[in-house]
Amino acid sequence: MSTFFKKSGILLLAGILVISFTHCKAVQNANNKQKGAVIGATGGAIIGAIIGNNVGKGGNGELGAVIGGVVGGTAGVLIGAKMDKQAQKIEEEIPGAQVERVDDGIVVTFDEGSGVYFDTNKYNINGASQKTLDKLIGVFKEFPDTNIVVVGHTDSTGDADYNMSLSKNRAFAVSNYFIQNGVSATRLTTNWFGETQPLYDNTTVEGRAKNRRVNVAILPNDKMVEEAKKEAGQ
Repeated sequence: MSTFFKKSGILLLAGILVISFTHCKAVQNANNKQKGAVIGATGGAIIGAIIGNNVGKGGNGELGAVIGGVVGGTAGVLIGAKMDKQAQKIEEEIPGAQVERVDDGIVVTFDEGSGVYFDTNKYNINGASQKTLDKLIGVFKEFPDTNIVVVGHTDSTGDADYNMSLSKNRAFAVSNYFIQNGVSATRLTTNWFGETQPLYDNTTVEGRAKNRRVNVAILPNDKMVEEAKKEAGQ
């Protein structure tokens, strides 16, 4: 089989895989860029989904390095299809979570209304949150060729330094729970922003509840990327 027809067949298969997951809400909300079919984009869209409204004001270099860029061409389509499948699985397992397909990755947002939450001024993982995180861990184990970023946030109530520490403790509580339950520590990056990255209005009760959140970003690791490039002949 010629290289042209081989690549064409791979692209057609990838297209079929993408179409097969279009009923997934997270995939329906993703555009072609988010599905990985472009070249040379940065991880800025994922950072924006994680840290909120200040991404255009300097961003976060450490997170940018971890998240990296978007894989283009046929390899990007193949990666996008795999990430679409994971996003669909998360939506099925955790219907209350906000699941977004962004660039080559998946961003899952948990707030007080979506299954992972903390008691006031606490950072221990309670029983209800354990059940939700256990389902997410199951997805991580089913799809091992990914890296995971955990980011913690608070609302603006109270002292800013205290909130920064609280968001750090909550983020690490989630990361440590993942590790304790079989997720490799090498897959994990943990970050926190306290009250500095609100997505909602902190002057309202509802807004503050949504700002008290933990984001989990799921990204293709080097193995997935290299295998996709090899399969695509890139």
